[in-house]
Amino acid sequence: LFPGVDLLALYKGEQGKFIIFKVIKLTLRDSAGGLGGYEILKVHDAEPFLGVEVKFVDVAACQQFLESYSSGAVLQSLNQHACRLLGLTQDFTVRTQLKAGHQNLDLCLDQLAVCLQHIHLSQPERLRDEEIDHLEQQLQSQALGPAPQPPTVTQEESPVPSNCFKFQNRVFEDRMLTAADVQSFSNGVGRQWKHVGRALGKSCRALKGPAIDNLAYEYEREGLYEQAYQLLSRFIQAEGRAAKLSRLVRALEDSKLTSLAENMLGMQPRE
Repeated sequence: LFPGVDLLALYKGEQGKFIIFKVIKLTLRDSAGGLGGYEILKVHDAEPFLGVEVKFVDVAACQQFLESYSSGAVLQSLNQHACRLLGLTQDFTVRTQLKAGHQNLDLCLDQLAVCLQHIHLSQPERLRDEEIDHLEQQLQSQALGPAPQPPTVTQEESPVPSNCFKFQNRVFEDRMLTAADVQSFSNGVGRQWKHVGRALGKSCRALKGPAIDNLAYEYEREGLYEQAYQLLSRFIQAEGRAAKLSRLVRALEDSKLTSLAENMLGMQPRE
């Protein structure tokens, strides 16, 4: 809450929305020790505050954030980034409220273990808002900067729409994986399901570490179909709306299973 500055109104405009999201992202980076260990799920109207819903997935990052918040470092970082990006003066104060579910953590900041317990017990079930996905993509594009232009351009390529992806120079609609996709994958992947699982695991926390080997052991008696079926089911359960067809196709490419990707996309076999 910035007295004299209506952050809620600013966030409702496209330009203001991105700038405020960047302020929030930079503040979290400073106070949680980097860009990992947490996820912004939603930014919303929490009258009279601008509400930011964050899910921590790493205890160390959560603990560091709590310590930064308790020491006032979060407020200081928020002030600095807001002044710089919104062009504000230093003559204002920031008021914050830290909550885990219905618990007001401002009342127990001197008891770190209690705060961590409240946060652990109130982990949200919601998935990240599509609006946040869009803002994250904007931020990543800005950080990477414009792509270098090739020395000669013979033909300008049409941009791929945000709800589509490209495979073998063809554009396909991106969508959530369906039961039919899971069945088609499980029927065709065979012994290569582990390779696909590890490729998916590069961007899916639920498939990292020993998860693939644990699946193989747990469903060994049921056979390869069931192992592959459970792999994709676990991916969908963990990623929710982010379990998109493009991610599976990319994993199949990485595993040199392009023919299975072509089959799942309904492409005609090459002559």
